[in-house]
Amino acid sequence: MEILNSLMTWIMKKRIHQIELFMKYPSDVQQELHRKLLSTAQDTEFGRKYAFKDIKTYRDFQERVPISSYEDLFPYIDRLMKGEQNILWPTETKWFAKSSGTTNARSKFIPVSPEAIEDCHFKGGKDLLSIYCNNNPETKLFTGKSLAIGGSHQINQFDVNANSFYGDVSAVIMKNLPLWVQFVRTPSLEIALMDEWEAKIEKMAKVTSEENVTNIAGVPTWTIVLIQRIVELKGAKNILEVWPNLELFIHGAVAFGPYRQLFKELIPKKGMNYLETYNASEGFFGIQDQANSGEMLLMLDYGIFYEFISMEALDDTHPKAIPLEEIEIGKNYAVVISTNAGLWRYMIGDTIKFTSKTPYRFKISGRTKHFINAFGEEVIVENAEKAIAYACEQTGAIMSNFTAAPVYFEGAESKSKGGHEWIIEFIKKPESLETFTDHLDTHLRSINSDYDAKRYKDLALVKPIIHSVQENTFNEWMRSRGKLGGQNKVPRLSNTREYIDELLKMIS
Repeated sequence: MEILNSLMTWIMKKRIHQIELFMKYPSDVQQELHRKLLSTAQDTEFGRKYAFKDIKTYRDFQERVPISSYEDLFPYIDRLMKGEQNILWPTETKWFAKSSGTTNARSKFIPVSPEAIEDCHFKGGKDLLSIYCNNNPETKLFTGKSLAIGGSHQINQFDVNANSFYGDVSAVIMKNLPLWVQFVRTPSLEIALMDEWEAKIEKMAKVTSEENVTNIAGVPTWTIVLIQRIVELKGAKNILEVWPNLELFIHGAVAFGPYRQLFKELIPKKGMNYLETYNASEGFFGIQDQANSGEMLLMLDYGIFYEFISMEALDDTHPKAIPLEEIEIGKNYAVVISTNAGLWRYMIGDTIKFTSKTPYRFKISGRTKHFINAFGEEVIVENAEKAIAYACEQTGAIMSNFTAAPVYFEGAESKSKGGHEWIIEFIKKPESLETFTDHLDTHLRSINSDYDAKRYKDLALVKPIIHSVQENTFNEWMRSRGKLGGQNKVPRLSNTREYIDELLKMIS
């Protein structure tokens, strides 16, 4: 295994030169990629409709091709799912990543072309290992197995020929992995792609607890559930008694800050490494390339052309997008992509803030639709996650899930004030919920001036109301909505009371 580890580490490091190339020449790489995307798709139905052949400059592209939401592209995607081809992208599309991103009733089906699988998702997976090996030359990563907590997949019933499939993006990736990769990962695909999450966690716990796992890739919430079950099964004090060679957790999908303390307790290893990725149904966008950093490197040669819309312009009738070279540090942007799977000027719904232009590094700041701005406070997911992480740190609490929504004024004649209501599921409760609430409120005021202004002397907003609920509450709620597991995530913030009222009704 030592020889294999040395060989794999050497292979992974070879990619670093190409990564350094796009870090040094970002605009050139993006412009060349843009030309290639348009040229490749010029004879598709979409390419002919918007005359891709005649697009010579980025300005032409801006003026000719509209910015799209999922609803805008759905008529094309619907036809693809029914078996038609050469609509958005020329190569045959057999796979679709099923995504909700939130608990919205309608699922999204994102086309995943062969190029998107190979040159984006697979490339991202290889690159995160390349970066990790380059940063950790003494790694023993390849002396054991990789544990991946994936989703599920099924035959696409909309295709009369039953020749296409859909599933969580993790399941799409797993199902298409080369055969040799199956020998270095656990558990088997049969277990990893199970639909029923509780049964899957149980089987995964039993099988993987007998393996030498050196690294885990997954969403923090489900990883916690799995680790806790393995520790329970084995009667161990912590997971290192089961997996003594565990050295890396690759995470994404939700902010890691609120979970960090819990992972330190579950994996009490001084040299344990954590690596964040930004891998969505629509593509693989970013990798944390520096140890102990909250920033991610924007990956520029994965067949994705990037544009950005400032949050101030988002509600305009025709919001203006800008290319990478025109972004400003510290500004909140909605991400717009054109991809090698045929998503053209597609707004993915995520917002990011750039922290550096040399190279382009960023932090995820939230969702374009996940915020609370009922009273002009403009609280985004990034604010909420920082505040709850701070309150946990100050009180010794450990949180597993939360959601928040506004408490609206009761009417013009009422003297009631507005506010925010939170439901928090703790693994370790604070001794005083009132003290926890004070810390959360104070920190939110310190990092968001709009919220602070509204909270001044309780002028528009009063102190938050926080409900502490028992463990498994959010899982039960997600199950009741048919959204347990996979790519489905609890909505952290909502500007309406739809989710929080459902939860309050359930717990009452």
